[in-house]
Amino acid sequence: MVIPMARWTALMGTTPCARALANEALSEQIREVFVASDATYGMPRVRAELTETGVVASRKRIARLMRDGGMRGVSRRRGYVVTTERNKRQRPAPDLVNRQFVASDINELWVADMTYIPTWAGFIYLAVVLDVYSRKVVGWAFGEHMMADLVVAALNMALHTRKPGSVIHHSDQGSPIHQPGLWQPLRISCFSLVRPSNNVPARYFWQPLRISCFSLE
Repeated sequence: MVIPMARWTALMGTTPCARALANEALSEQIREVFVASDATYGMPRVRAELTETGVVASRKRIARLMRDGGMRGVSRRRGYVVTTERNKRQRPAPDLVNRQFVASDINELWVADMTYIPTWAGFIYLAVVLDVYSRKVVGWAFGEHMMADLVVAALNMALHTRKPGSVIHHSDQGSPIHQPGLWQPLRISCFSLVRPSNNVPARYFWQPLRISCFSLE
């Protein structure tokens, strides 16, 4: 079969070029998600983030582009632990911060988060409450199990040591403190699940810990 030169040029030139441009654009989107996660997300979580924003790509394609771009997620030897799980029966609290992590004084805005630390003996779970203005940990608690008690204990420490008059407590939708009337000094605020860029202060706080405690894939 004889293929006209124009057709041959189109097949060998235009199509691969378009594919390369598409891969380049996808690589940039992958890198944005990867960087936003403090270089901790592997292919599955990167793909979940992209899918949520309407970007559809196969697992193999994303894995290849991440490998070609030198993007290697953080993992532990015995699997992955989810530290945020939304209560689907619970009405979400409003987002009073809207990613504007700015405070003019102490005890004006607190952010809360939880992470896990892999050790040879298993996991240690750490919950913290950070004061955005002072950038200090005002409450913390750790334990061997990821339980609501850790979040409550960290918050109780913050309330006991700081004794705020009125403070915004900003956390994820999985926090167990979202019970109306239970925490009088607090104005409860929540961000949506999955977005690592939503809780910027906590993300910067965890970064040195992740670097020192986690091993790269």
